[in-house]
Formats: sequence, C-alpha cells, structure tokens
Amino acid sequence: MPQSSQNIILYQLKSRGPQTTSAIARRLNISSVGARKHLLRLADQGLVEFEDRREDVGRPKRYWSLTPHGHARFPDAHSDLTLDLLRSVRKVFGDGGLDRLIQDREQDTLANYEAVMRECTDLLGRVKKLTQLRRQEGYMAEWKRHSDGSFSLIENHCPICAAASECQGLCRSELAIFQKALGEDVTVARTDHILAGARRCAYRIAPANDGR
Repeated sequence: MPQSSQNIILYQLKSRGPQTTSAIARRLNISSVGARKHLLRLADQGLVEFEDRREDVGRPKRYWSLTPHGHARFPDAHSDLTLDLLRSVRKVFGDGGLDRLIQDREQDTLANYEAVMRECTDLLGRVKKLTQLRRQEGYMAEWKRHSDGSFSLIENHCPICAAASECQGLCRSELAIFQKALGEDVTVARTDHILAGARRCAYRIAPANDGR
C-alpha cells in the first residue's frame, strides 16, 4: 500500500475516531473495495482493528479504529527523556519542586499565548488563535462553533501524554493556561480527557454569562 494512503487513513482515524469503510473511502476518494483492502493491510500490521455495531435495523456496520500500536505512530515528544527528568526533579526537589517547575512552564507558555492573542478582538478570534498555537505544538487541534454561542477546542493528540501520566499537574496547568489566555469573560471546562480513557482531550469554551 502506498505510504501516503496509509498515513491518510491513520490520520483520519486518529483525528476523527472510529469510521466505517465507506466513510474512509469517501475521504480518500476511492472505492469501498479499495479502502477495505487498505484497512485489511493495516490490520495485518496491527495498526487498526474493527468493531461491528448494530444501528437501528439491518446488518451491523463495521467501524475501524486505531489499535494502541496505531496510536503509537503519533509519537509522544521525547517521552523517555521527559519522564526521566520529571522523576529526577521529584526525587531531588520533592513534589514542591515539581510544582514550581510546572508553574514556571505555565507562566512562560501563558506569556507566549497572550502575546500572540493580544490583537484578537473577540472570543472567536481568540479560539482560532489558540487552536493554531496548539496545532503548531503537535496537538492536532481543531475548533467548532455551536449554535448556543459556545465553542469546542478539540485536541486529537497529546504529544506530552507520557509526562502528563506521570505528573497530572501538567493537565491542570494547561486548563489554567486556557482560562487565563482566553480571558475572564469566558469559562473553560474539560469535557474529554485522554488520561480518563477518552480518545482525545476536548474543552468547552463559553461566554461567562452563558449560565451553564
């Protein structure tokens, strides 16, 4: 199978979640037969797997998704070195030292975000800019606008997942960064969390007077 087709299928399953053969075929602009052949080859490599789901009436639909091996094709940036450093900081300086390290990272990241977002005049602009920043950092980020005026920030990949598993203060810090960067006139709530078993991290961003 051409490497480009393989990468496209893996990317689609990573960013969109489980999909049927026909949905994948449409995205690649190929026949369902061709998409099925590609998926079977990926399955032989241990990168994808399927689940048959019964929906309403008729035959079950087959949904394809990434295996853990497939998810590993989207690497956790320098995970081994990061884990070693975090463990060394905790060993030498204790949890207090690790907290100070996270606070310092939070301040630097927030300063960068605020500088880039300074010229944004409304919430839509800030959400777009935050998404762009996160995408540049490897989070495969996207945003959606909802009819009630709220937004979703969706991160389909976490390049620091191993570090966050070792030190969940990083996740709390990122939520705080989003809140401060987007401003006091909005609320930010995490709705999906990879460390809690979700396939992605997602956040609901809404005006502070939203009432939800």
